[in-house]
Amino acid sequence: MNTSMAFRRLLALPAPLRARSYSILNRPAPNYPGHVPLTYLERGALAIGSAFGSLRNPHRHDLIASLGETTSSPYFISRLRKAMLANDTGRRILKDRPRITSKSMSLETLRQLPPNTVGYAYAAWLDREGVTPDTRDSVRYIDDPEEAYVMQRYRETHDFTHAITGLPVIIEGELAIKAFEFANTLLPMTALSMAAVVRLKKVERQRFFQTYLPWAVSNGLKSEEVINVYWEEELETDVEVLRTRLGIEVPPDLRDARKALRNEKKAEKAAREARERLGAATGV
Repeated sequence: MNTSMAFRRLLALPAPLRARSYSILNRPAPNYPGHVPLTYLERGALAIGSAFGSLRNPHRHDLIASLGETTSSPYFISRLRKAMLANDTGRRILKDRPRITSKSMSLETLRQLPPNTVGYAYAAWLDREGVTPDTRDSVRYIDDPEEAYVMQRYRETHDFTHAITGLPVIIEGELAIKAFEFANTLLPMTALSMAAVVRLKKVERQRFFQTYLPWAVSNGLKSEEVINVYWEEELETDVEVLRTRLGIEVPPDLRDARKALRNEKKAEKAAREARERLGAATGV
């Protein structure tokens, strides 16, 4: 997939939906369990509040989830649904509506798979980062039930993208994944989340812009749309085979880069302290 195809995705956005005919005091019944219908004013207020709140505290996953839902409708989530309908595997996913939870997917079974498989990589990544498949919020603010499922699917497969790229859940890793996902899905929340780059230290910000942002944009644009991966059917697939099929390159190991920088700083500190002790001893 090239840049021109990415622009065609953007140009294929659906026409605006009709204006809602209800108000705060005249709210329709929910379209699915947990659904909360919003007026445009409510949606805008929730989007702004969620944006500022998640910037102040990037660990507020509920705010990030609200931001994703309120900014994706009515255009971008519809485009993503259309992308799934245009793909054979995507259509099967929409028909089957699989869910990724600790109940639907046995992590213990995945841990027994060969180390080179997608399932093992996913379970190992969850174990290493201390997260579970059950940490994703349920969709509430998208009106169309099928589009709500598309957003839920995006959330629940997010960790698979982390796993096959090896990027950790620390802020640098999340920023790189969000940049990749924006280029790949065009969901506005993924781009808005990158505002958290201001929270990075100078050296981290430099590393992000020089290494991980170029990787994310390049791979997000050229790779297949990961929303169309039926991950449940790929658990025994070799990770490298799947990456090659999707067109995703492995980024430089972020944890190794951070460790190397820490070791370099420790070595510099030790050398400086040694020089100071020598100077104190010799009077120089």
